Amino acid sequence: MRPADWLALRAIPGLGPGRLAPLIARWRETGEPGWPHGWLAALPASLAQSLRLWLDHPDKSSLAEEIDTALAWEAASSDHHLLYPGHPAWPALLDQLPDPPVVLWAKGDLAALAPPSLAMVGTRRPTREGRDNAASFARELVTRGFGVVSGMALGVDGIAQHAALQAGGRTVGVLGCGVEVIYPPRHAGLYRALVEQGGLLLSEHPAETRAHARFFPRRNRLVTGLSLGVLVVEAAEKSGSLISARLGLEQGREVFAIPGSIHNPQASGCLRLIQRGEAALVREIEDILAELGHWAASPVPNDRADGMTGDGVAAAETSSVDESARSPLLAHLSDAPTPVDLLVDATGQGVGELQLALLELELEGRVAQTSGGWVRRRG
Repeated sequence: MRPADWLALRAIPGLGPGRLAPLIARWRETGEPGWPHGWLAALPASLAQSLRLWLDHPDKSSLAEEIDTALAWEAASSDHHLLYPGHPAWPALLDQLPDPPVVLWAKGDLAALAPPSLAMVGTRRPTREGRDNAASFARELVTRGFGVVSGMALGVDGIAQHAALQAGGRTVGVLGCGVEVIYPPRHAGLYRALVEQGGLLLSEHPAETRAHARFFPRRNRLVTGLSLGVLVVEAAEKSGSLISARLGLEQGREVFAIPGSIHNPQASGCLRLIQRGEAALVREIEDILAELGHWAASPVPNDRADGMTGDGVAAAETSSVDESARSPLLAHLSDAPTPVDLLVDATGQGVGELQLALLELELEGRVAQTSGGWVRRRG
């Protein structure tokens, strides 16, 4: 089947992943139903009619515009990809879901799908300990041959994916919008770095689709579905990260949680998962490798990791801190908010380069973004 055929199935109103899943599973196992007549016979009459119109008279079909737009987007750049069942890079783990996506829009390097991966999830407002744990576990994972999958959200998601890139590893960002939409806007620098440094953006929505609240729960099933396990770094009792943990359990994935203080409300969700026996307690990377280590790919060589020397991760941590301490940006920031355009004028840096530098400092807790611009954090 051609990419256009899968796009047509995806675009038929009322024919979602749940209804297509059994047909796709049967097609993968037996080659039936055959395209197109077998599919037309297998679909309900009202849905088959939409498909038949596109097959016979594509210029008159309401499906044509979406299909043509998607194919044109893929053809526009070498780092644009449409993935579908049967594609060489299709993630096989997704076939285990009860409602796998029919088509995935991918932007970046498809090699990011190659290593075995762990989903890293957590609160959007991590404590200092949570931030440190997200970064250190992500770096450890990629140096041990794993990829990091997350949802590109603020907080734990972004910190983990940024750290994975810094360590020269692979990371996949699954979006609740199209891959050409930067959401949240504060992750513009991370978005660009991920595409440029061997990562991959994935979405089951057309490339220009705006973010919407109803898309994010659906995104979470893909974050966990692409992964062998789920690590909950820091999460409150009612955190959305616990939904990801539940999805992981339902999908048969290993679930891990980092414990925290009983006095830290941002750790209460992790403690609850451990208390209920729904997650394995994790204190160090070896606790994860004891369960998943046999899946590990080749470790990341030292010369791939940005700032890494022969001492590995510890050297990367030291290098990162030392570089941020010397960042000339800090000299231009104070307690008063400074807009980005003024920082561009003051530093002579381009907007993209500047935003990436600000993101790095933000993830290290040295700067923060306010409504009026960027401020330097004290202490």
